[in-house]
Order: sequence, then structure tokens, then C-alpha cells
Amino acid sequence: MTGSQKREVRTQFGALCYRVHNEETQVLLITSRTRGRWIIPKGWPVEGATPAEAAATEAYEEAGVSGKTFNICLGLYSYTKMMAGDDMDLPCAVSVFPVKVKKVLRDYPEKAERKRKWFSIKKAAGKVREPELRKILKHFDPSLLER
Repeated sequence: MTGSQKREVRTQFGALCYRVHNEETQVLLITSRTRGRWIIPKGWPVEGATPAEAAATEAYEEAGVSGKTFNICLGLYSYTKMMAGDDMDLPCAVSVFPVKVKKVLRDYPEKAERKRKWFSIKKAAGKVREPELRKILKHFDPSLLER
């Protein structure tokens, strides 16, 4: 793979995991593996899975949650993925899909690698670094999904 091919923007699918707790919408954020920044679960496309299904798989693997997935893209954000053992970083565009959390699991594949925490929408928006993701979080209204 040449350097120019490596710099092409890659597509990922992210899960905005949420619940309504005491009449307040909360969002589940996880930490990134390398730097410990607050992010949403996200990952690569999966052959045979819709984007929303791929996002739900990431929610399970990275955050240990499952629930109702909506086939609605809430928006896009971009970030640069730091590649381990590689001097090339990868620009990524993430399509974000809502997941209404029904189950929070004690054990899940990446439990030892990440922390997870529920935040109010406002606090979650303040914790993430990417401006477009911050905007998606600030404008998220789950009542629009249940119509």
C-alpha cells in the first residue's frame, strides 16, 4: 500500500448509545484505548451488516451494551485515527447511529481496555474533542426517533 492510498478517508460507523434515566437523556461515552479520551463506540464496516448493525456491534464490543438500533444517521464527524506502529495516521469519517440501550453487560470484549460512563447530553458534548460530534450530541433528541 502506498502512502497516498493510506491517506484516503476511511468510513467508520459509530453508536450514540443513550438511555432515559429519571426523565433525563444520558449518553454513554467510552475512553479511547491509546489516549484515554472520551469517545463513542465506532468501527469499520462489516460485510453483510447495515451501517446501524455495524455500529451496534461496536457498542457491544467496546461499551458492553445492547439495545434497539435505529437505521437513522444522526450526522457525520471526522477524526484522525492514530495507527499503532505506523508513522501514517488515517483520516476517518464516522456516520453516527443511535442505539437505545436496554442491557448493560458486566463482561464484554474490550472491558479491560476501556472505561465507560453515562453523561448528560450537555456534559457528554463537553467531553468529546471532535466539534462535529459535539454538535451531534448537543442536538440529539431521542423523542424524534420514537415516532
